Amino acid sequence: VQLQASGGGLVQAGGSLRLSCASSGSTFSSYDMAWFRQVPEKEREFVAGISGRGGRIGYADFVKGRFIISRDNAKNTGYLRMNDLEPEDTALYYCAARRSWGRDFDNKDEYRYWGQGTLVTVSS
Repeated sequence: VQLQASGGGLVQAGGSLRLSCASSGSTFSSYDMAWFRQVPEKEREFVAGISGRGGRIGYADFVKGRFIISRDNAKNTGYLRMNDLEPEDTALYYCAARRSWGRDFDNKDEYRYWGQGTLVTVSS
């Protein structure tokens, strides 16, 4: 599975962005997908995850209803809609995929496939 993340950019606080994660190489619906983010000198942290067919979704507590994860298996693409962005959301955002297996989404060590990251910068 190859993943290509895109959609990052510079946005003012309170603004919105939609990140995309394009997949190729295997049956996309067989894989759970998640978004993680990382800032320098900190651990990569879980943001949101969605099961292969979209029936289960999970979010980090800090999302607080601001972000929406979704996927379109016909297009082999996953999305993260981020609303009401805060300067603290500034980070490099990665999409990741693992074979679907019904567990919680937040353990980064369970993801074998990673995109290259897309930078989100939120100005105050």
